[in-house]
Amino acid sequence: MESPTVVQLENLEKSYQLGKTIVQALRGISLTLHEGEFMVVMGPSGSGKTTLLNIIGTLDKPTSGRALIDGEDIAKMKDRQLTKLRRYKIGFVFQFHNLIPVLTAFENVQLPLLTAGAGRKASEDRANELMERVGLKDRAGHLPDELSGGEQQRVAIARALANHPRIILADEPTGDLDTKTGSEVVQIMYDLAKQERAAVVVVTHDPIISDKADRLLMMRDGRISETLNQPVSREKHPIRAVEPMPPEPGRSISQPN
Repeated sequence: MESPTVVQLENLEKSYQLGKTIVQALRGISLTLHEGEFMVVMGPSGSGKTTLLNIIGTLDKPTSGRALIDGEDIAKMKDRQLTKLRRYKIGFVFQFHNLIPVLTAFENVQLPLLTAGAGRKASEDRANELMERVGLKDRAGHLPDELSGGEQQRVAIARALANHPRIILADEPTGDLDTKTGSEVVQIMYDLAKQERAAVVVVTHDPIISDKADRLLMMRDGRISETLNQPVSREKHPIRAVEPMPPEPGRSISQPN
């Protein structure tokens, strides 16, 4: 049975004006993203990948066409509605983590819960659960600059999942990591998203991530040039904690928010 639709894009166009030049970033994009689907978008620089991610994340609006999140047209929503939608339905994972440097790993995960109105006890329980599931329970009290790059990205994944979002958007999540650490981070993101039934869109150049894709989109010149599909399984992924790993040597760089 097909999973429920979370994102629907219909003949999406996006153009920007740079001086006297019109730049066509997206050209007639149509696609559907289902609950629990892990979609990977690849393509050369300037192909429209980030623009596509920004529109799904409601950070930008299309010039024409429709972008629906859970059936709601984002072009018809006001700023306050879009802010609420992002807060409760969308989680973001960035290449450089974007953790708040003065908050501990635990507090970074707890913050979106408190912002969304969760009580102290509920937010603590959820943050503790996620820290354990990403294998960082013993590192919860550390500041970002006391964590390795891989650990920081695992905290960012936990933070993105805090409010049980319908959608996870990840922009080059392994771009700042070595191959081994990147592979571990991708596996964690994939497993947790499947457990939470979150739909995932990842923009990447990393073949490690593309190997995990339920659907792989290749973009070029603002168009989807190729789609490789695999069936989205509705099997339940067991919830398990990730075994803690020792810190990576020489990768303890804090990224400013």
